[in-house]
Amino acid sequence: MQVQEIMSTNVKTVGPDDLVKDIAILMVMDHISGAPVVDDGNNLVGIISEKDILQHMFPKLDEVMSDTYFDFENMEHNYKDTMNVKIKELMTKEVASIDLDMPCLKAASTMWLRRFRRIPVTHKGKLVGIVSIGDVHRAIFKSCMSGD
Repeated sequence: MQVQEIMSTNVKTVGPDDLVKDIAILMVMDHISGAPVVDDGNNLVGIISEKDILQHMFPKLDEVMSDTYFDFENMEHNYKDTMNVKIKELMTKEVASIDLDMPCLKAASTMWLRRFRRIPVTHKGKLVGIVSIGDVHRAIFKSCMSGD
């Protein structure tokens, strides 16, 4: 079984110049934890996650290591400022992806090794879908239970 047989093709995406609030709305309303970032040609240029957004509000390591006191409760108010930042400022730029014709179990192994739950699927650099550990598990389960 190959990735192209089980991937989702209806992928929510954002652009690098979109505001963080655009993806935050999708995350909350559609119950997703992140999205691929694509340019106008649908080339995969990054990925943005809830972790990227929240991390923007955290103090830097050197600040934490100092004797500075942080009012973490009050820092939650910085979230509003984060909403007006462009996605390209917070996104992960070095994005791992897999190809359409990769075997499903190899895709699952790739995700496991990188500690991902989902990974973009590309063809010649263009985003064509996304596959999750759950997609792989369901496909293998159905195949085994149906006797294929």
